[in-house]
Amino acid sequence: MSAEDTYKTITGISESIYTEKRSKFIAIALPVRTHEEIKAHLETYQKKYYDARHVCYAYMLGHERTDFRANDNGEPSGTAGKPILGQINSNELTDILIIVVRYFGGIKLGTSGLIVAYKAAAAAAIEAATIIEKTVDEEVTVLFEYPFMNDVMRIVKEEEPEILSQSYDMDCSMTLRIRKSMMPKLRARLEKVETARLPETE
Repeated sequence: MSAEDTYKTITGISESIYTEKRSKFIAIALPVRTHEEIKAHLETYQKKYYDARHVCYAYMLGHERTDFRANDNGEPSGTAGKPILGQINSNELTDILIIVVRYFGGIKLGTSGLIVAYKAAAAAAIEAATIIEKTVDEEVTVLFEYPFMNDVMRIVKEEEPEILSQSYDMDCSMTLRIRKSMMPKLRARLEKVETARLPETE
């Protein structure tokens, strides 16, 4: 199984609380797909914990895991966002946002103490989450003439792609989704059907 073909994410929101020298760290892990969702979640939690000293976070988006950010929100540079992101990376997760809210307890933790605490808080939120593996899927649309419907349906039955949409007019069309690694075979088989055309959808 190729690594490019699957990715790991979380199924729902999870939360955990970690305390260190009277400082309280509330960590929330959330599944996200877009920057808009991340922005909305951050606004929600910044309002909810308006009285907290710091609301730090890190996120990772996309199955290629190249779209990420870490934010220290006023903590010394590299002591909060980075350790949170480190936990996302070591668990190989994506499409995830982890927010860690800190309530200061009056005792300074020092930079190394902060790194350890943010890392532990993020790790605990991940541990409380349900991690699932998803496949990287691709879509293909095939156009064909009605008499060749059976040929197309036979391929669909054997290759088992998900049928996203289908229409049967003069020219029939079907949009299918299948795991990335199985797409070349599906395309090759569809292309062999008489009258079939596979317009590039990019």
